[in-house]
Amino acid sequence: MDQLDDILNQDIDPTETREWIDSLDAVIHHDGTERAHFLLEKMVDTTRRSGGYLPFNPTTEYVNTIAPSQEAKSPGDAAMEWRIRSLIRWNAMAMVVRANRKPGELGGHIASFASSATLYDVGFNHFWRAPSADHPGDLVLHQGHSSPGIYARSFLEGRLAEDQLDLFRMEVAGHGRALSSYPHPWLMPDYWQVPTVSMGLGPIQAIYQAQFFKYLEHRGLVPKSDRKVWCFMGDGECDEPESLGAISLAGREGLDNLIFVINCNLQRLDGPVRGNGKIIQELEGVFRGAGWNALKVVWGSYWDPLLARDSKGVLRKLMMETVDGEYQACKAFGGAYTREHFFGKYPETREMVANLSDDDIWRLNRGGHDPHKVYAAYHAAVNTTGMPTVILAKTVKGYGMGAAGESQNPTHQQKKLDDESVRHFRDRFQIPIADDKLHDVPYYHPGKDSPEVQYMLERRQALGGALPQRRRKADAKLKAPELAAFEQITKGTGEREISTTMALVRGINLLLRDKQLGERIVPIVADEARTFGMEGMFRQIGIYAPFGQKYKPQDSDQLLYYREDQKGQVLQQGISEAGGMASWMAAATSYSVSNQAMLPFFIYYSMFGFQRIGDLCWAAGDMRSRGFLVGGTSGRTTLNGEGLQHEDGHSHLMAGAVPNVKSYDPTFSYEVAVILQDGVRRMMQEQEDIYYYVTVMNENYSHPDLPKGSEEGIIKGMYLFKDGGKPKKGEPRVQLLGSGTILREVIAAAELLEKDFGVKSDIWSCPSFIELRRDGFDAERWNRLHPEAKQRVPYVTGLLDGRSGPAIAATDYVREYADQIRAFLPDGMRYTVLGTDGFGRSDTRAHLREFFEVDRYWIAHAALAALAKDGKMNAKDVSRAIKEYKLDQDKPNPLTV
Repeated sequence: MDQLDDILNQDIDPTETREWIDSLDAVIHHDGTERAHFLLEKMVDTTRRSGGYLPFNPTTEYVNTIAPSQEAKSPGDAAMEWRIRSLIRWNAMAMVVRANRKPGELGGHIASFASSATLYDVGFNHFWRAPSADHPGDLVLHQGHSSPGIYARSFLEGRLAEDQLDLFRMEVAGHGRALSSYPHPWLMPDYWQVPTVSMGLGPIQAIYQAQFFKYLEHRGLVPKSDRKVWCFMGDGECDEPESLGAISLAGREGLDNLIFVINCNLQRLDGPVRGNGKIIQELEGVFRGAGWNALKVVWGSYWDPLLARDSKGVLRKLMMETVDGEYQACKAFGGAYTREHFFGKYPETREMVANLSDDDIWRLNRGGHDPHKVYAAYHAAVNTTGMPTVILAKTVKGYGMGAAGESQNPTHQQKKLDDESVRHFRDRFQIPIADDKLHDVPYYHPGKDSPEVQYMLERRQALGGALPQRRRKADAKLKAPELAAFEQITKGTGEREISTTMALVRGINLLLRDKQLGERIVPIVADEARTFGMEGMFRQIGIYAPFGQKYKPQDSDQLLYYREDQKGQVLQQGISEAGGMASWMAAATSYSVSNQAMLPFFIYYSMFGFQRIGDLCWAAGDMRSRGFLVGGTSGRTTLNGEGLQHEDGHSHLMAGAVPNVKSYDPTFSYEVAVILQDGVRRMMQEQEDIYYYVTVMNENYSHPDLPKGSEEGIIKGMYLFKDGGKPKKGEPRVQLLGSGTILREVIAAAELLEKDFGVKSDIWSCPSFIELRRDGFDAERWNRLHPEAKQRVPYVTGLLDGRSGPAIAATDYVREYADQIRAFLPDGMRYTVLGTDGFGRSDTRAHLREFFEVDRYWIAHAALAALAKDGKMNAKDVSRAIKEYKLDQDKPNPLTV
């Protein structure tokens, strides 16, 4: 950047430069800035046509983007709004301080909201519309650490009671009345809409929510409106890859319904963001380069007279030279320090403030604390068309905290204030609380009929109602198709061989034909739709493209050509699993955000799901998402040829950690159908706050008919696929369990055992060891708490009770997956688990299954070894199996190689 500045700042003829600037000033005066901009673009174009491809500077001066003469004026009562803002500041601070004077170290944050109070206040008072009969409502993603300030506003509005403020971060003791630490829709389902405190997740969600609003409009599912998505974030948060990773999408698609407000207090959680640089300039360049309208709100109104007198540009030069670390020090050390170390660098700037006292200099405010500057920026943002807007607002972290934390490196961790700091806070914001009450840090409410409260309520009424607020259910009553509608995949395939991936795609196509639900299906792929057999959807329902298809596709002469359409239904999000997931979350919460229940299917390589985007998956549970995540080419041995980073053996364990995820690993197409119908019923018809994770494979084989009466077992996680028959006295018997692709190896192992050793098997398909585990521990917990009642029997126990022989489970996942049900096997039943522990690798499916010791031969051997331990076989039988099945006794443990 320094070299670029050197190139751009070289002036070989200052007189000529002055003439050009005078000419431009005349154009601006006579025809306006738009005409001047047009002429500049023409001159740049002419220069480039002449071969002058010099680098351009992506940033502007370190001053406000909107000149004072161009600022929209706020219609509000400035004095009243300052008063309200002060009350909110006090109550937000009191909430955190009171919480941390209790035993237990509850934590909390004061400094983040202290720096951003004005940014929120202007939005609440003048811009953010609530859902109403006249407007669908804006979506506001609040910065997580600022939650105390949002609660404090709701307290003044009468939405939250004083006792609830004292239950901040006490959700167990609060019994449903407590206030969550951060925005959590799971914990406050009528209040918060989007979980944002896992930093970086708010921005990427905001972008895809804004895109989904346009998607709904272009498809005619909702009327066009001027609703906006507002996302608040910190400048330090921009270091998260998710924060900036999708901003090019917003610029490319011209999402003018999207507004980022970045609170640039120049501090991370533990110190300066860019102490040696300028984070506002850096972000301006990044966003402008991505096609955003960048509005800088750097300086407050008190700076306007100084900047107006800066005829030689020395003050602007000084502002550009000063790095963020120095700006932080100026606010931390006060007016005298600023006079000497900032203004004192040049005689011209020193003279500018000669008639100002040190207190006057200290009061020179930053733009993010000036409601007039903020209003002007918001007004410009909501009236921008054709591009998204980012507002870069300069603030002071810990504003108002004084010596206890204002602009200090540790201020983010500050959650306790001593009495003197509380007194300073009270005096600075003129809160009418007597000295003898200060030690208790009481909340202050001026009364529901006070001018302050009435003003707040009037402003919110004019904007449609209270915010934040969340809709729990969509209004439309939808009915899921019966299982019979999925006959195409519940019936066997005969000699035809298909994969479970193809079965799922066929199921989605059946749903697309449903008269009620068809238009609500949202297929989403990060990329490789053809890999998952979805190319048929290109022609059928089209790929969403906000500007339509402007070219003739290369494959236009083919039946299944690549068709983009403004009304397209498929969302293809490029090579970005995080983008695909954020897109899925937008669709999965549309029932709440837009009162339009949608059913998204996000299909991706299973290895790149819960492992890569686990934070988003967890947030999706928090925000009560509904939809299907589909892990394609699942398992550690089915994706032959790809290798270590592609082969998944543990995604189900990660999915099982999210409480409201229903996780399934089906083997046959009819299992896919049953799971699909159950999910549609529960999520669309019953509107349950759950979502499904289903793994599917690209391995082709024939599929049998749906066994009669197996539906309940499929959903619960286990059913009897094949009964070995009534055992004869003394006849060795084993219980074989499996899921996904390895169930077919289990079936083959049963045939080996009977043919080679006379051992019969009961074969169990277990589509969900996660659901079995949850059921088992739920029964175990209930029994502990009800010792005198009739004891519940875990589902697994009930199925295997009375069955003879040991149990052997094998899956394409690590041993822990099937091992989760060990505690619920009947007493005395031996349990052996085989799995794919270790790193994946590239080879054929047969070789991989042999390597991980989960093929039919290793399963049969494990069954014989278990029978031998039970005294039903002998060691010689086990040795014979090793020899006949050519098992390498000396091969290393797959976990270690």
